[in-house]
Amino acid sequence: MPSDADLTHEFFQVKRTGDLAVIVPLPQVEDLPETLLQPAAELVLAPLKDDPPNHIIVDLSKVNYFGSAFITFLLRCHHLLAARGSELVLAGVNQNIRELLRITNLEMFWALYDTANEAISALGGAD
Repeated sequence: MPSDADLTHEFFQVKRTGDLAVIVPLPQVEDLPETLLQPAAELVLAPLKDDPPNHIIVDLSKVNYFGSAFITFLLRCHHLLAARGSELVLAGVNQNIRELLRITNLEMFWALYDTANEAISALGGAD
């Protein structure tokens, strides 16, 4: 089983710039057992809980699909920000993921952007 540090680096990248964080799930997340996705997500979110950004962009451009455990991860990010009046947005969302969000009625929670740079610009950050 990978160590905690390996989970974070192997399955997610987090880029933080001021009050903006970009979380990039890597393609390996698609094959990650749900039992390991939750610990990996907690590791990604831990430093953000101590110093929450105003906005989190989840850049899904490297992911083709995901399941219920990843939806739970997105909801945890959403709740982390909601209490502060901040927002979570999704970028790089393909048609499969758009359909999943539509079927689960989650598309209304998050703005969807074609690219992370588009989301960064819309949220007032630099490219």
